[in-house]
Amino acid sequence: MAVPPPHGAHRRSSAAAKTRQRGRRALAPVRRHEAASPRRPPLTGVNKRSLRARMREARLAFASVEPIRVAPEFIKRLRAGSVVASYRPMPGEADPAPLERAARQAGCALALPFLTDRSAPMRFRRWDGALAAGPYGIEQPPADAPEVAPDVILTPLVAFDRTGARLGQGAGLYDRAFAAHPGAWRVGVAWSVQEVDVLPIDAWDVPLHAIATEKEWITP
Repeated sequence: MAVPPPHGAHRRSSAAAKTRQRGRRALAPVRRHEAASPRRPPLTGVNKRSLRARMREARLAFASVEPIRVAPEFIKRLRAGSVVASYRPMPGEADPAPLERAARQAGCALALPFLTDRSAPMRFRRWDGALAAGPYGIEQPPADAPEVAPDVILTPLVAFDRTGARLGQGAGLYDRAFAAHPGAWRVGVAWSVQEVDVLPIDAWDVPLHAIATEKEWITP
């Protein structure tokens, strides 16, 4: 026969359980998304590699008859003497030439990424028209071109969403460049077909301030 608990044991047991529950809440580890980007929690369960491959195919198959749109919002940010870092487009990438022309007309200096190898940080050197062969088949300014700190960084990408999240090539070169130049205005340049509803993000991903496509100017 079961022996009934002593008087008051139920109350003590209940109080102890509540204390343990409060302790578990107090000691619960911070979830990864609580310490990451304030824009939204990092997504899990999405394979960046397969998404990157699929979006590269879509980008390469897209044939736009319209150039990248130069929005008034872009022109308003340009100042004579400021440095606009552009890029030489790889096959399929959106051509930033219309934005470069607008920058030149506003009196800005142009720069391009300068690479030595994958492990070295990406730097920016002034671009006055001369180009030299760089790593991975990318054209870049000559090694003796002056190194500059960009005020605006025009950024190629594989995919984007309307929160400013950007999926790049996967090497992290631009994320590290963004961190090295936190005051630069980050503008993604892409075709409209590169937009997705929601991109997977990691804690180290740096969001864009704006995205220019052939159809519109997007500000998160």
